[in-house]
Amino acid sequence: MSGDPLLEPYRLKHLTLKNRLMITSHEPAYPEDGMPKERYRAYHVERARAGVALTMTAGSASVARDSPPVFNNILAWKDEVVGWMKQLTDECHAHGCAVMIQLTHLGRRTRWDKADWLPVVSAGHAREPAHRAFPKKAEDWDIARIIEDYADAAERMQAAGLDGIELQAYGHLMDQFWSPLTNDLDGPYGGTLDNRLRFTFDVLRAIRKRCGDQFVVGIRYVGDEDLPGGLTREDGLEISRRLKDCGMVDFLNVIRGHIDTDAGLTDVIPVQGMASAPHLDFAGEIRAVTRFPTFHAAKIQDVATARHAIASGKLDMVGMTRAHMADPHIVAKITRGEEERIRPCVGANYCLDRIYQGGMALCLHNPSTGRELEQPHAIAKAATPRRVVIVGAGPAGLEAARVAAERGHEVIVHEAANDPGGQVRLTALTPRRKEMIQLIQWRFEECTRMGVTFHFNSFADDATVREHDPDVVIIATGGLPHTEGLESGDGLVVSAWDILSGDAAPGENVLIYDDAGDYPALQAAEKIAATGAKVEIMTRDRSFAPEVMAMSLTPSMRELQKRDVIFTVTWKLDSVTRDGNRLVAHIGSDYGGVRQTREVDQVVVNLGTRPLDDLYFELRPDSSNLGEVDYEALVAGRPQTKRSNPEGRYQLFRVGDAVAARNTHAAIYDALRLCREL
Repeated sequence: MSGDPLLEPYRLKHLTLKNRLMITSHEPAYPEDGMPKERYRAYHVERARAGVALTMTAGSASVARDSPPVFNNILAWKDEVVGWMKQLTDECHAHGCAVMIQLTHLGRRTRWDKADWLPVVSAGHAREPAHRAFPKKAEDWDIARIIEDYADAAERMQAAGLDGIELQAYGHLMDQFWSPLTNDLDGPYGGTLDNRLRFTFDVLRAIRKRCGDQFVVGIRYVGDEDLPGGLTREDGLEISRRLKDCGMVDFLNVIRGHIDTDAGLTDVIPVQGMASAPHLDFAGEIRAVTRFPTFHAAKIQDVATARHAIASGKLDMVGMTRAHMADPHIVAKITRGEEERIRPCVGANYCLDRIYQGGMALCLHNPSTGRELEQPHAIAKAATPRRVVIVGAGPAGLEAARVAAERGHEVIVHEAANDPGGQVRLTALTPRRKEMIQLIQWRFEECTRMGVTFHFNSFADDATVREHDPDVVIIATGGLPHTEGLESGDGLVVSAWDILSGDAAPGENVLIYDDAGDYPALQAAEKIAATGAKVEIMTRDRSFAPEVMAMSLTPSMRELQKRDVIFTVTWKLDSVTRDGNRLVAHIGSDYGGVRQTREVDQVVVNLGTRPLDDLYFELRPDSSNLGEVDYEALVAGRPQTKRSNPEGRYQLFRVGDAVAARNTHAAIYDALRLCREL
């Protein structure tokens, strides 16, 4: 009735979806013992409550014991999953939200040394580069039992009251049968396209026999592997027609690309600095050819793009999955006419990168995501308003200001620069990372809306702070680059920050020593290499940039490799000396007994930051808590009540890099959990 195409209902078989926005299947790695317990349920219910029409749980929920998750996925082959899924489904249904789950057998996309140490199985012996396991070629009894495993898992989900299921066929066992690159079988399951699709249709028949014709069954599948020798666009269109015509599939959820390498996965699920919605037109082409319900998600992070996808007829349901991690209340804000207040996904991919390193998905922008039980998205008003003075308007300071203002406090912020942003503003100078500035813009706009007072170009000292007669002081002054870590020659090096800010011009033959493993070294390397300079990045670690993580590393690697940047691991920079107009870098190793030198004209170091904490220590003696944080109260979500100095005039805290060098998520999380109880 609003006229907004995103808010129109959609009829899928017997199921009416109340709008066109969905959360596609993904695994945030929140299960406990393979089950979707309280944390998992709270995550989905929050988004259901806010109005999303369909939430798809459990990317890659395992249907079989010999499909062990490589991170923390739901074990759909266990009967106990029914009760947990029923609780989640019932709560989402109470908010008018449909629930589905994605079921799969990983095939070769796992490891043999996980769970029960069973052989990895696939349609051939080809190893997947990402997980490195050499699979067993499936025998007839493997195929027969896995077909039954799929049917068993589907029956469990129907028993739990879910509205439907989605089968996964990109990079997993099902499409390992499809692709000529991975199917070496003879006979009924190998060779022709008919034979390579036989396993999929056998699975579908088994599911329909168990669950009947009314249960919704869809498939998320690859329509073009974009690999030499793999499934082509033409193959994908033909497979799409056959899936539609088989009469056993209710919707198509389209993927383009391959996920067997970090780079391939990143093209399927693009990250910061990559094009938005790169596969939307391809999904629209499949919908046009099949005239069948078509869903799709791939970096559709803004409402305007999602609206275009529906209004133009490219999709029937549009997935905004990472966007709902950044802001679970997208639909509610659209409905209220507050679209401009949606917290934007900045594509930092902290969510996916963390799960591929064994952690749970967290949002760089929103620390309440995944912590709905401990850190609810709603901020309650304080019983007594207080005056809060914050020094520093980087991500930690702005989050502290936002949350304190939500609590109803009077908030005053001093910032030495003429704009908010701190280190994020420096990060965003790299064109590929410019989306990061939205972390700052959104918080600043929210603070402005709530009446926070900002003083820019204000290098606040202790007298400045005291003049406000504050009840609470929060120091969020961040850190400065550390450049004094060498045995000798500290004065001969420049920091990665110097390069990014333009304070130091790039050299022509440059050694970058990265001992922090985060973004600045890579960004400095990109800027220097773009001038045509010779660049070597060196680290004492066994791998470089470990804090950047796999998918986020892909765009940097593409940029640096095409410029012939050299990567050197397991060597460390000991000292730097001058030889005429050249610098000599003296290189050692933690493994001992070896030395090297490099003759260069510039040495750039990334050694992390040290806290800019002078003001904190100046203010500490007159604080009531002497700067002390009650960690038990902080973790438990209770107010800070320490009064080690009863004569103190104010509470004093510091957050973010003013405490120690960490990352943006840590800085924002510091501020959120401290200030929500002020």
